[in-house]
Amino acid sequence: MKSDGEQRAGLLYGIGAYGMWGLVPLFWPLLKPSGAVEILAHRMVWSLAVVAIALLAVRRWAWVRELLGQPRKLGLLVVAATVISVNWGLYIWSVNSGHVVEASLGYFINPLVTIAMGVLLLKERLRPAQWAAVSVGLIAVLVLAIGYGQPPWISLTLAFSFATYGLVKKKVNIGGLESLAAETVILFVPALGYLVWLGGSGDATFGPEGAGHAALLAATGVVTAVPLVCFGAAAIRVPLSTLGLLQYLAPVFQFLLGILYFHEAMPAERWAGFALVWAALTILTWDALRTSRRTRAKAEALRRAEAETRAQARAEARVEPEALPQAPSPIRAQSADGVTAAGRAGTSTPSGE
Repeated sequence: MKSDGEQRAGLLYGIGAYGMWGLVPLFWPLLKPSGAVEILAHRMVWSLAVVAIALLAVRRWAWVRELLGQPRKLGLLVVAATVISVNWGLYIWSVNSGHVVEASLGYFINPLVTIAMGVLLLKERLRPAQWAAVSVGLIAVLVLAIGYGQPPWISLTLAFSFATYGLVKKKVNIGGLESLAAETVILFVPALGYLVWLGGSGDATFGPEGAGHAALLAATGVVTAVPLVCFGAAAIRVPLSTLGLLQYLAPVFQFLLGILYFHEAMPAERWAGFALVWAALTILTWDALRTSRRTRAKAEALRRAEAETRAQARAEARVEPEALPQAPSPIRAQSADGVTAAGRAGTSTPSGE
C-alpha cells in the first residue's frame, strides 16, 4: 500500500506525463520546414541519446543481456518499434497538416479499439457495459465517416497502431525506459541512414536552417523521453484505475488546442461524432470504476474473513491448561490411600523413610 505522499507524487507525475503529451501539438509546428519523416528520424536518433544518458545515470544495464538471449522478445520489439514509428510519424504529419482534432479523436477511441482487439485477438469476454461502449463507439465512427465524407483514417490508424503497440508491449513485458531504448536502437540505423541520405541530397534542414532549428530537432529526444519517464514514475505509485482516467487528459488538451488555438473547423456532424465517442468513454469509465470498487470490496471482505479466522485460531490456542478438567494425581491418590489404610491399621510410617 503506497503512502499518501507517494500517491500524490504519482498523481502529479501522471498529470505531467499526459499534460505534456496533450500539449505536444504546440511543439511540432516549431520544426517546420522539416518534413514529418525528417522530424521522425531525428526523434528516433535523439531519443536514443537521451535514453542512453538516463540509463547511464541509473546504471540499469542487466536487461540488455537478458533480452539478447530471448529472440522472441527481440522479434516483438521489432514489431513494436515499427508500429510506434508509424504512430509517431502520422501524428507529426497530422499536427503539421492541420488535423489536430482528428488526431485527438484517435486517442479518444484508442481504449475502445484496445477492448475490441482484446475480444478479437485474445478471446476476452466483455461485460454488458463494455459491449455498449464499443457499440456506441462504432456508431460514432460511422457518424464521423459521414461527416468527413470518408472514414476518419487518421484517427483509426493512430488508434489501431497505438493499441497494437500496447498489445505487443504487454507481451514483451519490460520497463518503459528499457523498452524505449531497445526500440530506438532498432530504429537508429535506418533513421540515421535516412538523415545521412537527406543531407547528401541537400534536402536536410538540420544545418541550413540555423543553430536554433538544429537545437529544436535535437530536443525531440527530450520531448519523447521526459513524458515517458514521468509516466513510469506514476505507474508505480498510483492505481491503474487512476492512470486510466488520466489518459483522457492528452486527447482533451489536443482537442481544445485544435479548436481554440489552431482554429480547426467543427461542423455539426463532427460534434455529434465526438459526443458519441465521449458517451462511449463515459460508459466505459463508469463500468471500470464500478468493477474496481466491487473488486476492492470483495478483497476487503476476504481480508477481514481471514483476519477473523486467524484471530479465532489464536484464541483457541491460548486456552489455559487449568481451564481443562484435571485428573487426580496417581501419587497423591496412592499416598492418600496409604495414610488411610495405615490409620485403619493403627500403624505409622517412620519419619526417616
